[in-house]
Amino acid sequence: MDLTEYRASSTEQERTADLLRLTPTAGRAALDIGARDGHFSRLMANRFEGVTALDLTEPNIQDPRIKCVKGNAANMQFSDGSFDFVFCAEVLEHVPTPVLHEVCQEIERVASDRILIGVPYKQDIRVGRTTCYSCGMANPPWGHVNSFDEQRITKLFGLCKVEAISFVGVNTSQTNWLSAALMDFAGNPYGTYDQEETCIHCGHRLSPPPNRSLVQLVATKFAFWSRKISELFIEPRGNWMHVVLRKINDV
Repeated sequence: MDLTEYRASSTEQERTADLLRLTPTAGRAALDIGARDGHFSRLMANRFEGVTALDLTEPNIQDPRIKCVKGNAANMQFSDGSFDFVFCAEVLEHVPTPVLHEVCQEIERVASDRILIGVPYKQDIRVGRTTCYSCGMANPPWGHVNSFDEQRITKLFGLCKVEAISFVGVNTSQTNWLSAALMDFAGNPYGTYDQEETCIHCGHRLSPPPNRSLVQLVATKFAFWSRKISELFIEPRGNWMHVVLRKINDV
């Protein structure tokens, strides 16, 4: 993915602006989980005395204000309460579901005050899914293995109270079990095959689907119309949910 082009898009600029609005204007130490190219780490470095950028591979951020660390959010090598602000956006939807609770507990542990979480809101991860042609298994779009709403975030961060929630963008995408099953049968021809994320089952890179048979073409058409009928009854919702959490330190 070309991150420069991605960051320049109007939808991403709107998301960035809202995350910055919810970020404290000053502080001692901040942690950016899943820092990638350091976009948000650099923005936070203008507000905090020190910023730590964490990712599975050590970030390459050429900024003396930022400390780059290789690490796993499920087992962070920081002391309890090391950071008065922990930033975690575009991360939790990718975390394998069996360790999601563990990651959220670690975020709570290293935070002393506020946490800002950014996740897709009520995403139907059956829409846009792919088929891995190495193992034959279906994959969620963009490697998004988790879907979130307000209740799930509140439950995952039981040692915090919610201070603010905001929504960015508009989403009306949703499908149903019949449409999803038909698309799986047809080989999920309209999935996100240009994603960087590999197959969640076998780890191979995803390749575009082969030509469909006549039966698969018919199944695709029925799947399309079944989904369109479902979407007639869907109320527009935010595309991203941003949640400010405050640590309850007397627990």
